[in-house]
Amino acid sequence: MKSKKQIVPSNSDIIVSKIKKGLNSLDELLSLIESLNNTFFADASLELELLLSNGLPLEIVEDKVFLKTNVYSLSEQVFCIVDIETNGSNVNKGQVIEIGAVKLKNGEIIDSYESLVYAKEVPPYIQEVTNITPEMLKDAPVLKTVLEEFKIFLEDDVFVAHDIKFDYRFISESFKKYNLGELQNRKLCTIDLAKRTIEAQRYGLDFLKDLLHIDIDTQHRAYSDALSTTFILKESISKLPKEIVTAEDLIAFSKSDNVINNKNNQKKKEKEE
Repeated sequence: MKSKKQIVPSNSDIIVSKIKKGLNSLDELLSLIESLNNTFFADASLELELLLSNGLPLEIVEDKVFLKTNVYSLSEQVFCIVDIETNGSNVNKGQVIEIGAVKLKNGEIIDSYESLVYAKEVPPYIQEVTNITPEMLKDAPVLKTVLEEFKIFLEDDVFVAHDIKFDYRFISESFKKYNLGELQNRKLCTIDLAKRTIEAQRYGLDFLKDLLHIDIDTQHRAYSDALSTTFILKESISKLPKEIVTAEDLIAFSKSDNVINNKNNQKKKEKEE
């Protein structure tokens, strides 16, 4: 019998957990960082600066530490909804060929970013799905330039995607390849969130677009898919329980047991009994 792979929390996850449990002074935070494994710097202050520069949403005021996503209301929080197209699923063999992102605050789109990325090759099946050809990419900016621009655009906002494991990991690994750090932003998956807020048979992007009448014709292009995901996020937020008031509440809720289809199946089972 195979044992389940143990998930080891990242240093940023440990920091976030401790702050949510009451750690609030800068001295306490620096002491915590000193105790962590796998830090880049031996000096805790430098390590903290690195984490902040890579998107960990901390605010330090008069030696007090605040986790922005735990104190800002949902109406104050900026969400950065991201989608990428790649020429391969493995970051070591492929690369980002297009990135699109939308910033949402209090239900309003406040900014956007999109760019094609230079690449020599685009496999035929990727061309068929995305309609992105090598000819379209020949004059596009190189990946390092696009990643630098995107990192500045992202800041320390909540990173949102409709398949968070893929997009977040691929971008983070791409950052690391170009010595741009490793993503430390808080993250939210709209697939997980939709399963807890929207009753649907399936939760793929195309199915939810049809269900919610999201009228965006272009599919499997980064910006249009990021925009579609933005409307799914807005719909999900509109259906939240009243006790969800911060982004941290929202992230926790998206990972909770409150899956709509599970509840419906349980109710159906109870009626049958």
